[in-house]
Amino acid sequence: MPRNDSYNSSNIEVLSDMEGVRKRPGMYIGATNASGLHHLIWEIVDNGVDEAANGFGSRVAVTLNKDGSCTVEDDGRGIPVDLHRETGLPAIQIIFTRLHAGGKFSDKAYATSAGLHGVGATVVNALSSFVDIQVFRDGNIYHIRFENGGNLVTPLEVIGTTRKRGSLVTFMPDPAIFPNTNFKYETVANHLQEEAFLLRNVSFVLTDERIKKSETFHYEKGLAEYVGVLTEQKEALGEVVHFVDDDSAVKIEVAMRWCAKDYNENVYSYANTIHTHDGGTHETGLKTGITKAVNDWAAQNGIIKEKDKLEGEDIREGLTAIISIKGSESVILYESQTKQKLTSPDLLPIITEFVYSNLLHYLAEHKEFAIDLVKKCMAARSARESARKAREAARSGKVKKIDAIISDKLASAQSKDYKNNELFIVEGDSAGGSAKTGRDRLHQAILPLRGKPLNTYSETRERMLKNQEFATIIQTIGAGVGSDFNVEDSHYGKIIIMTDADTDGAHIQILLLTFFYNYMKPLITHGMVYIACPPLYRVYKKSDPSHKFLYAWDDESLEEAKKKIGPGYGINRYKGLGEMNADQLAATTMNKKTRQLLQVRIEDPLVVEKRISVLMGNDASQRRAWIEENIKFNEIDKFLEEVKG
Repeated sequence: MPRNDSYNSSNIEVLSDMEGVRKRPGMYIGATNASGLHHLIWEIVDNGVDEAANGFGSRVAVTLNKDGSCTVEDDGRGIPVDLHRETGLPAIQIIFTRLHAGGKFSDKAYATSAGLHGVGATVVNALSSFVDIQVFRDGNIYHIRFENGGNLVTPLEVIGTTRKRGSLVTFMPDPAIFPNTNFKYETVANHLQEEAFLLRNVSFVLTDERIKKSETFHYEKGLAEYVGVLTEQKEALGEVVHFVDDDSAVKIEVAMRWCAKDYNENVYSYANTIHTHDGGTHETGLKTGITKAVNDWAAQNGIIKEKDKLEGEDIREGLTAIISIKGSESVILYESQTKQKLTSPDLLPIITEFVYSNLLHYLAEHKEFAIDLVKKCMAARSARESARKAREAARSGKVKKIDAIISDKLASAQSKDYKNNELFIVEGDSAGGSAKTGRDRLHQAILPLRGKPLNTYSETRERMLKNQEFATIIQTIGAGVGSDFNVEDSHYGKIIIMTDADTDGAHIQILLLTFFYNYMKPLITHGMVYIACPPLYRVYKKSDPSHKFLYAWDDESLEEAKKKIGPGYGINRYKGLGEMNADQLAATTMNKKTRQLLQVRIEDPLVVEKRISVLMGNDASQRRAWIEENIKFNEIDKFLEEVKG
């Protein structure tokens, strides 16, 4: 192809705000997949949340309509409809058609706000087939409508009178932008429930007209009930500890609970209702305050000596804690636009003192609980120190090498560069044999499973440790288990679960992920656990099957592959990994340059806990409902029977 060396002003495109969003939607909603689709709802919901958080509303309602559209209604002050002085246009029209236009760039309209960039309403409008808005304020019902990516078709008009106040926005996602425009009830319900936990006494109502279902989420005790839900299936050590300060410039709410047989640290933080996945100063203040309070109470009561103070990690073993803060933009400072981490330096001493003083007082008032807590922390310290000594002895060669339960079927990686090594946990001997042949021997290890692992959600730790599958996995990864687990000691930088694309494979994935979540959670939080994505089809030219072929991962890519191969094609349907030879498995599922992997992440703690309890718990009806909605395989009844084991 000839080069075009000219580059001048004629190459520069100037797009309108709406055109820019439609051309690069991923810049504004992350992607056009299910996550991006539902992000449209969150953007409109956030407007109602900001009204409620600032004391101007108490209800946000979301309706999933029969025609595929979504309606969001709040009882706030109503979107401004008066003329904007600089443009002469109604304020509502500017809000829905101009990026970085809104009332959240200062604290004049909002003391606290989740949306600070003024892009949400415009983005929803740009990516919708239509947006229809009614505003209830000043005794009137105002109406305006946009179609086909934000084109104004009905200018602002008064269509009636009312005593109501608030805003009602209905939008239809544009199928030209989103491959799938079907909103999921469960996804929306989880998000609204989380919002309800974070905004005490604000009601969030979800109605699905497609399936005639409705729920209301309303929590008077806020984060205390959130922590209660997260720990309800665990053996709790005492009640939920809950502290609130609604009177200061920065509003602080903290809830925490320790669980006796939980070896993970589960600390979650929010700022202006946004989940700060990477923590920050508010989370650091929470941890520092907890550590100081527990140590000071234990020392004051003669349980430990000053020189024997407990480490923070020992105190936080088995702790589930949530902190939520709300404040103005001048106080709530983020590391970047993604709002993953809070960087407000002035908040650290404020939150540390708030947590310290309140928890110290609570421990003094609940002495029996305090004693049990300190004993648990001391046991955690003892176990950690014993594990450290054992590791140091093993590294120095002072102890005999354990004859292991390392599986004789394990094909080890040759490299000692652990961070670049990968462990494939493979379903079945047949697939394991192909994987061993097709692997990169230097950096890839293969561990075939002998059978299905235990359900660690319902089994004891002792029984789990006696299970051959899990004992082998623990020894192979080499970083301990439970409170003894140290992610830095892992022999692999990636743990990749590779199973058949059927219900048995889905079941094994869930069992393994439940184990990692319960006993090796840092592997997940450090982004080290993956799901392999083997193709479902191989489309080939019948006249030249070994040279002209394409792989397809779903029915949509299958149709594309059939068109590219052309007439005279044939199709191999892979029902299992064992049906692929070593070259095919390596090229599609193991080769770093050509494979597809799904990284396992914890985006929302509420979703994770609810999902595990549904899939691994004892309520078969809940499990059936979830599987029928989410699993597309044809052997659901078989899966439902086997998942009980």
